[in-house]
Amino acid sequence: MADNGLRDRRNTAGTSTCALRAQLNEAQLQTLSELERFGWEIRFVRRPLFQDAIPVVVDGDRKSFAVLTPEGELDKSPGFNFRQR
Repeated sequence: MADNGLRDRRNTAGTSTCALRAQLNEAQLQTLSELERFGWEIRFVRRPLFQDAIPVVVDGDRKSFAVLTPEGELDKSPGFNFRQR
């Protein structure tokens, strides 16, 4: 397969937690801090065109994914499917 020079935007290996947290609002940061006490962590931030950023978090067992709403609520049924690797 030829390398067309495009990088995979889903590759978050080089994205630090600090960089991801910098994209969250105060309500989302507060909820994330509480979730981290129970083993959850921020995985990536979706950035749909012309829409608010959507932070995606995963539980400590890496079995449950959810999003943090702009109001800082945990949404386990965001209306889209998470791709499994």
